[in-house]
Amino acid sequence: MSGRPVPPRTRRIAVNRLLTLLTICAMVLGLTALLGPQAVAAAGCGGGHLANGVACTSSVADSSPADPPAKRTGTPVDINGRLHVCGVHLCNQYDRPVQLRGMSTHGIQWFGKCYNAASLDALAEEWNADLLRVAMYVQEGGYETDPAGFTGRVNGLVDMAEARGMYAMVDFHILTPGDPNNNLDRAKTFFASVAARNADKKNVIYEIANEPNGVGWTAIKDYAEQVIPVIRAADPDAVIVVGTRGWSSLGTSDGSNENEVVNNPVRADNIMYAFHFYAASHKDPYRATLSRAASQLPLFVTEFGTVSATGGGAMDRASTTAWLDLLDQLRIGYANWTYSDADESSAAFRPGTCDGGDYSGSGVLTESGALIKNRISTPDSFPTG
Repeated sequence: MSGRPVPPRTRRIAVNRLLTLLTICAMVLGLTALLGPQAVAAAGCGGGHLANGVACTSSVADSSPADPPAKRTGTPVDINGRLHVCGVHLCNQYDRPVQLRGMSTHGIQWFGKCYNAASLDALAEEWNADLLRVAMYVQEGGYETDPAGFTGRVNGLVDMAEARGMYAMVDFHILTPGDPNNNLDRAKTFFASVAARNADKKNVIYEIANEPNGVGWTAIKDYAEQVIPVIRAADPDAVIVVGTRGWSSLGTSDGSNENEVVNNPVRADNIMYAFHFYAASHKDPYRATLSRAASQLPLFVTEFGTVSATGGGAMDRASTTAWLDLLDQLRIGYANWTYSDADESSAAFRPGTCDGGDYSGSGVLTESGALIKNRISTPDSFPTG
């Protein structure tokens, strides 16, 4: 402080401004008491856009004691709390749409060494990821070979994600056979156990069938309507993601489209529908399907790749960018395949990275990994609305 005396006029202005501010605060607090903090927040910013914890910036919303302030620091789970479906969006505890962005593991039966404290620290702290998708294959050396063991591994990764403030998507990774009903009993056993164990957590999302294929929507829907009640019995409030026809393409890969789901939806609340794409193989027709469906169905891109549908080949930067821009515009969450050092171009890490244990910096990343990390770790790189 300089020690200079404050002129009387300046003091009067300061006092008047303070009185005005106190009056505004009293009005806001009165409105909050009358309508509740969520109503005040909604009135202040029309529902807002919250992605990776960045809230709308209305001064009225920010003055509500129950609302997180704009640019608030904290983990995704700290900020957003337990999620739920509202309309066609995934919403947080303040009923605001959120877009979760993160990574999917590869099969944990093959790449378990990639998922440890160091790698998850990097995902949470350097990538700023909101989500870890835990891909538990059912066949191919997965769950069916050791149900108790794989259930324990999944629970362990859920705990590790929770400790770092990330959401965990439990992926029942069916692929071959493609009809999920072939694994119906296994699904009921697995989800009954996992849901009971994790029901009190705020960070768990259940994906009940990775990529149904060679089977129609009616059979997939029937499977979902038998598995969902098993989860609901233990965890009535969890968000559940249902796979769709044609490797979770809403039927596009089978020559169909989203109308079969729109016209015959799963009879359950608080659910979303999966959509998968691989940028080098799936372009404008698939983006058109997603764009149309997004106005009628709650969607989550639980898996996508920057390369071809085989998981290999050259990265298609232009198509990947077009896809991610579209997902950001529509506020659709996503998980990239894969957070692993698999010897394929879809992997985020260079081969051998998981043997060394260093997951930091750009030197360990593939071309795909560098692109996706840049998108995920830059919260303001997408449109707000």
